[in-house]
Amino acid sequence: MRSDNLQKCVALYSKNLVTEIVRDILEKMRAEIIENHIIDTSVENIGLLVKNYLKNMLKPSLKKIVNASGVVLHTNLGRAILCDEAIEALTIAASYPVNLELGLENGERGDRDSHLEDVLCRLTGAEAATIVNNNAAAVFLTLNTLAETKEVIISRGELVEIGGSFRIPAVIQKSGCKLIEVGTTNRTHPSDYISAITPDTALFLKAHTSNYRVIGFTSSVDLKELVKIGRRYSIPVIEDLGSGSLVDLSQFGLPGEPQVRESINAGADVVTFSGDKLLGGPQAGIIVGKREYLQRINKNPLKRALRVDKLTIAALEATLKLYLQPEVLSKNLPTLKFLIRPVSEIVLVADEASRLLRQRLGKGYSVEIEDGESKIGSGSLPEEVIATKVISIVHKEIPPEKIFEMFLKNNPPILGRVRKEKFLLDMRMIEKADEVAIGS
Repeated sequence: MRSDNLQKCVALYSKNLVTEIVRDILEKMRAEIIENHIIDTSVENIGLLVKNYLKNMLKPSLKKIVNASGVVLHTNLGRAILCDEAIEALTIAASYPVNLELGLENGERGDRDSHLEDVLCRLTGAEAATIVNNNAAAVFLTLNTLAETKEVIISRGELVEIGGSFRIPAVIQKSGCKLIEVGTTNRTHPSDYISAITPDTALFLKAHTSNYRVIGFTSSVDLKELVKIGRRYSIPVIEDLGSGSLVDLSQFGLPGEPQVRESINAGADVVTFSGDKLLGGPQAGIIVGKREYLQRINKNPLKRALRVDKLTIAALEATLKLYLQPEVLSKNLPTLKFLIRPVSEIVLVADEASRLLRQRLGKGYSVEIEDGESKIGSGSLPEEVIATKVISIVHKEIPPEKIFEMFLKNNPPILGRVRKEKFLLDMRMIEKADEVAIGS
């Protein structure tokens, strides 16, 4: 600890921290010596190990990733990239005190939902709106509020599992409700819902099967029909839309996805959806619907446990307000911009990137441009793909899995994928060629 190297570390950090790290390093050295390994136990080497340990320990664990995986909304990469307006709003909210719960007209305490409710109602046609920290929380809070200890009826074909083995049946049960399954995996009829109704039935729940499809001999009860049954028997209908598109994607040449406004117009009493999927904003669970149900949801004590902070509100408000300007939405919203990016533009970047890669990788590597397919990701439109261009990289002696690891160790890491014995870089989300040029 008295050595020059460690004294410099103490001056930069703290004596207690440096002491703990020295002890950890010495303990590892003792273990390796016991295993008959040859270890450099000089003070100089220990000082160098401590310095490197501190340097790595204090680096941010969240790193920029170059997404060449072919999945636009990649759950493991944080899903949607925020628009410039959201980033600017985040910076202000993070840098200064803001009127999160302060009424500027009278100086009295306000409601944090007020920053979002009006724009959400305008975009969806709902009477009221609120937000929580993700869509699973939105479903959980809605069910707990409106159906705790009572029965929730749902089709077996909609008992989906989402990312991380998170299952709709588990959410229903943890919310304090009794799950009632009707129909079969592939076929559910109106009579199935009607025959399951009892005096304890509190809700019909409809879950959009956004991350899988059942095809062939199938039938299901659409939302309008379920709403009719609900009205007849005075049972509210809740729809979990998952991705939650706010616009008609087909106008941009993309496959259609159910829109929140359509569900509201069809008569759903409450609709929940995500903020960081097709909407293109930060992680959030959005709840919209009839005012009488939203008022009850907002009074639930669990709402405070699931509420979002000022950063999420700032980013989500800025993102939502882009939708009020539909003529510039496709240019300003990164998620939509990347989804509709023309192949003619992608190939120009791929040409330049392939030339750089040939130079950087050197002899032995084959670098070619090929046709490929991108996916939307995050459980949205699972069967649909978008035409793209990929750069394939192969080597006679190096397996594609090793090339994958090599690119992932780049600074910044480059995430591609391995397919048919080739390492592929999907260029749909790459705007500058040098982003995928390893070693740059």
